[in-house]
Amino acid sequence: MRRTTVRGKSTSRTLLALAAAGLLLTACGNDEEGNGQAQNNQQGDQTATTQQDDNDDQQGQPDVEQSGRLAPPESANGAFTYNTELAPEGAEVSVEAEQTRNGTKIEIDVEGLVANRGYAVHAHTEKCGDDGDAAGPHFQNEVDPAATKDEPSTDPKYANPENEVWLDLRTDGEGEGDAETEVPFKFTDRAPASIVIHENEETATHHGEAGTAGDRVACLTVPFA
Repeated sequence: MRRTTVRGKSTSRTLLALAAAGLLLTACGNDEEGNGQAQNNQQGDQTATTQQDDNDDQQGQPDVEQSGRLAPPESANGAFTYNTELAPEGAEVSVEAEQTRNGTKIEIDVEGLVANRGYAVHAHTEKCGDDGDAAGPHFQNEVDPAATKDEPSTDPKYANPENEVWLDLRTDGEGEGDAETEVPFKFTDRAPASIVIHENEETATHHGEAGTAGDRVACLTVPFA
């Protein structure tokens, strides 16, 4: 009888030991699964973060970049000067544009223009050419129905910095300057083709002269579309 009792205790102990080992293995298995899930979640978070960073980097990159050094029409390669006193030969003009959530941001940087002077600057419909008129009128998102080739828009309802692209700037003592604007529309197949620098120091805004800025002293062809 004692043997039977002793055996019973030994068997019970053995069963308890096996049960404890089973629980330990189960716990380890759960830990491994939890660690694996955590690693998967971490990898997923890292992938999502990387994709977001890539998207942010791409969003910050300009859609258009163009620059050129001004030269007389007979030797110009996309960057023209029509007045070497106000737009000296060799001056550099750079333009960037990128689509934003609400429209389009355009920036201009200049080097080598006349120091401490304002320049009115606009986007125009055509590429630069042998004279300033080649660039055509101002680009307008909503075109003034009353405007003609000989009589461009001067109605402030259409000739304004929300419907056109104005980049008036002022140079510093070294002849360098920059400006940027964000317009509430995006370029499509219909887009500006150039940036024109005018002789006036700022763009007129009153009725009958809105958008006017004097003679065209320089022009940079820009492939906005």
